[in-house]
Amino acid sequence: MSMEITNNYSDYGKGYSNTAKEGNVTTSTVELKTPTGGTKTEQIKTGYSNVNDYSKYLQGKYSYMNSGTTSMQGVPTTVSVSGAFLKKCMNDPEKAKYLEENLAALPDCAKSAVSSCRGTLTNLSYSVDANGNISVAISGTSDPDGKIAKENAERRAKEKKAAEEKAAERRKEKKAEEEKTAERRAERKERMEGTFTVSATGTDVKSVTQSIVAAVSGTSSSTGGSFDIKA
Repeated sequence: MSMEITNNYSDYGKGYSNTAKEGNVTTSTVELKTPTGGTKTEQIKTGYSNVNDYSKYLQGKYSYMNSGTTSMQGVPTTVSVSGAFLKKCMNDPEKAKYLEENLAALPDCAKSAVSSCRGTLTNLSYSVDANGNISVAISGTSDPDGKIAKENAERRAKEKKAAEEKAAERRKEKKAEEEKTAERRAERKERMEGTFTVSATGTDVKSVTQSIVAAVSGTSSSTGGSFDIKA
């Protein structure tokens, strides 16, 4: 099974306090919402001059971001954030707060997905596009121990065997019919080869008959008559 859910980025409240600067980078203390409905205090940084430095900062806090396939709750998981959105966030505290709040919530969200799924999850995917829209896709199976797959395989094997046996029986019947037809043809040929026609002509019925008898018996024919044997 697979499922995809998309959430759109919209206006995000500020609520920043205790900001500090280090060069161009600003550190702000903010309240981030948690998946359980509460909040937690977190420091976020903005003001980076390039996306690479900003990405390194985020990966230091959220190692699963843009790092290929990782694991959450034992499930292969990918978390990807568009470089275009990172560029928007690195100098926008409001967007940065939105991004970090969602990145921080991912482990708990993955835990909830695994525990709530009626089957067994085989893949989790989280992505943030250039506009901050979040897409979640999950894949899984309702047959984690392979029992259903095994039963289906056994059923298909039985059906295949039955079809093969039926086809073999049809071939056998066809061969028997062909052999029977060949036998009938051979019998007709033999009967034809064992038949003959004898004719004789003459002026005396007795001598003509004797000529025919001589022909079929293999003895010499009487003189004075003529005959023809046709096989």
